[in-house]
Amino acid sequence: MIYTELTVKAMKLAYAAHQGQTDKCGVPYVFHPLHLAEQMNDEYSVCAALLHDTVEDTDITLEQLAEDFPAPVVEAVRLLTHDDDADYFEYVRAIKQNSLARAVKLADLEHNSDPSRSALTGEPHEKTAARLEIYAQAKKILLDE
Repeated sequence: MIYTELTVKAMKLAYAAHQGQTDKCGVPYVFHPLHLAEQMNDEYSVCAALLHDTVEDTDITLEQLAEDFPAPVVEAVRLLTHDDDADYFEYVRAIKQNSLARAVKLADLEHNSDPSRSALTGEPHEKTAARLEIYAQAKKILLDE
């Protein structure tokens, strides 16, 4: 993790925004963006990783993020925010065009595909297999040049 004033601000915001949320395993949700942030190699990607689900899963808005974070971070978070009405693979194709969002999404897909996490969700095997196939297709889109 890279510690700067900006990344610490993102950590605190992610922690507050995801307070009380848990993932499918019952673990505090904030550990997911922290896990992604640990894999990033610059200040902006750390911030984008920490904030990647704030707009999608909390009351935080892009406008609020824009008050405290640079435009490239906010743009990456915008791209990483999936609208349920939008086609998932079109969403992934849009992410591919932004190197910051692409790096975070690849880490996100990897973490969400972790078999040890999937085993703890209680999700039916067929549903897990279908979700993992979608993630594999998304990774292929992001990695194909």
